[in-house]
Amino acid sequence: MFKYTIPHVLIRLFSSCTWKVNTRDKELYLTFDDGPHPKITPWVLQQLQAYNAKATFFCVGENVQKFPEIYAQIVAGQHAVGNHTMQHIKGWKVNKDAYLENIQQAASYINSSLFRPPYGQIKWSQLRALSKQYKIVMWSLLSRDYDKQLIISESLTAMKLATAGDIIVFHDSEKAYEQLKQLLPPLLAHYQEQGFKMKALQA
Repeated sequence: MFKYTIPHVLIRLFSSCTWKVNTRDKELYLTFDDGPHPKITPWVLQQLQAYNAKATFFCVGENVQKFPEIYAQIVAGQHAVGNHTMQHIKGWKVNKDAYLENIQQAASYINSSLFRPPYGQIKWSQLRALSKQYKIVMWSLLSRDYDKQLIISESLTAMKLATAGDIIVFHDSEKAYEQLKQLLPPLLAHYQEQGFKMKALQA
């Protein structure tokens, strides 16, 4: 199950990032990256509403620009939003100034002080600069829904091991949709049966 979790050494190295919410209450934090998408995001919102679940959507700026009405639905549903750069760029492949500029561009469409680096890739210089303005959110459980070769039963088993405060990653993207449709409904039902409250992240 290690491919669904994060090595402790990474958590220690990037200790200024939020990997898990510090709580003893039965709370989980579902997150959805890469949207909004005109078909997939509304489907996700419907699933969440059916279980009275709140989540956090880390949005790509150009997708918010294309689909502002879907972004508005997320906000209207009292879910949290976060910045996921303007074009879903990899922090390791660009310099600090270019990265910060891309995030600032996205900020003109996404009103949030939460930020998640695409692919979890971020340089120390970028992290130091962004930490002055943003809460950098990583994750403790990765569903791997983007993997078209995903073994659904294996992912479901791993995600059902969630404990209080876990931050779980899904994607409201075309690449993930077929896998997400098989993962999200049973997991929402399981978490509710286990007495977890699914909440949005706070800045």
